[in-house]
Amino acid sequence: MPLHPDTALDATLDASGLNCPEPVMMLHNTVRDLPAGGLLKVIATDPSTRRDIPKFCVFLGHELLEQLEQDGTYLYWIRKKAD
Repeated sequence: MPLHPDTALDATLDASGLNCPEPVMMLHNTVRDLPAGGLLKVIATDPSTRRDIPKFCVFLGHELLEQLEQDGTYLYWIRKKAD
């Protein structure tokens, strides 16, 4: 079920135009600064993020709530794990 468009975000990371490994490196830094349970939206254009971001979430225990592709842009909503 897609997230409601009015769902409050704690941060948005726009990694458009960046290629591997930059989007995941930026994601790591952004997630670190979020509060526990915080919601992050990631915008990316690198197709490798379809593989890298889900692996990142599994490896570090964050929840990938939703993943969409729209016209070559990849969108991710990630909930930071509770401490």
